[in-house]
Amino acid sequence: MIDLHLHTTASDGRSTPAELVTLAVRAGLTVMAVTDHDTTANVADVRAIAARQGIESIAGIEITAVLDGRDVHMLGYFFDPRHAGLMTFLAGQRQTRLARIEAILERLAELKMPLNLKPQLELARRQTGLSLARPHVARAMVSAGYARDMRAAFDQWLGEGRPAYVPRVGPAPAAVAAAVHAAGGLLSLAHPGRTRIDHHIPAIVADGLDALEVFHSDHDEAAVARYRAMAEAGGLLMTGGSDFHADPGSSLAIGAAMLPVEEWQRLHGARDRHRAS
Repeated sequence: MIDLHLHTTASDGRSTPAELVTLAVRAGLTVMAVTDHDTTANVADVRAIAARQGIESIAGIEITAVLDGRDVHMLGYFFDPRHAGLMTFLAGQRQTRLARIEAILERLAELKMPLNLKPQLELARRQTGLSLARPHVARAMVSAGYARDMRAAFDQWLGEGRPAYVPRVGPAPAAVAAAVHAAGGLLSLAHPGRTRIDHHIPAIVADGLDALEVFHSDHDEAAVARYRAMAEAGGLLMTGGSDFHADPGSSLAIGAAMLPVEEWQRLHGARDRHRAS
């Protein structure tokens, strides 16, 4: 059982490394990857804890690029998590995230919905591997009584076109591909069925994409078939995972979507594609 899309408290997940591995053991995983947003802070801890439980854990990350004003979520695998160039690139990503959160908080204050996220912002500045995102704001809005739940916070206030929405500023997919490849990793396009950017996929492939996340908890059978066919036609590898965050009230579990063993073997076999000889 292989789940290559999991999140921890280093970004917008709710599970610590130990908690995540415990859940992975209960789910029967044999291979896993933590793919926190723009940070590798918990990769080493998860790998060490998972190894003691007999689970293979590979280096992973989810990096957000921007293309024509749209978010493009890209998953990196098998890279060197200590690669200096990649670490510098990710540090810049996290600083951009902090600036965006601050701008969102200003919008919310103007809308008479002040939030005190100063402790989280200060912690992110001190612990440079901590990555903040809009879900942190959504959770604070729910706690303050401004929204019924996280979905309502996004639908009414934080989502694209909503009153507190602030557009993301970020690198193009080609820059993300260059950073991940330089660190020896493979790059996959995350949950294309959710972001609905199919028309951009050929250009992203030309920019260096290695794989598509065909298997995802948001992909129904038709979506899986569509992206499998697209991957096969384009000579791309396939990835897959649940995108588990441990959000309260969510029924999503680790292993809700998994990568088939034969596709894992193809992916694993290509792991050295961008490594320097």
